[in-house]
Amino acid sequence: MSDQVKTAISTKEAPAAIGPYSQAVRSGDTLFASGQIGLDPATGQLVSGGVAEQTKRVFDNIKAVLAKAGLDLTHVVKTTVFLKSMGDFAAMNEVYATYLAPEGVIPPARSTVAVAGLPKDALVEIEVIAKAGA
Repeated sequence: MSDQVKTAISTKEAPAAIGPYSQAVRSGDTLFASGQIGLDPATGQLVSGGVAEQTKRVFDNIKAVLAKAGLDLTHVVKTTVFLKSMGDFAAMNEVYATYLAPEGVIPPARSTVAVAGLPKDALVEIEVIAKAGA
């Protein structure tokens, strides 16, 4: 069995990693992206508004990381959504659908969980796995 090479993916168009992790790691034709919250990469601050606005910013950040790897949202095969409150599920889901489930697109598999807290007191965090050729 041979070792697969892993490559770190990093872009200034998304918030920088603030710990010992990569924005994303590519292994073969699969990209594992770290969770994104609604941080504006220019200011390092959460965008103003509620979960809908934060979810939009999350997807802008995800799109930037995917683009750096030569991928886009159509390559996403799995997502994990972390919500501070399940009361925000409907609002998050409405925005999520516009990015990952437009008409005629097979949406990725997904898990959604409520958590006790998120970095910077964010309302939502989303991580993705994408596959080239998916």
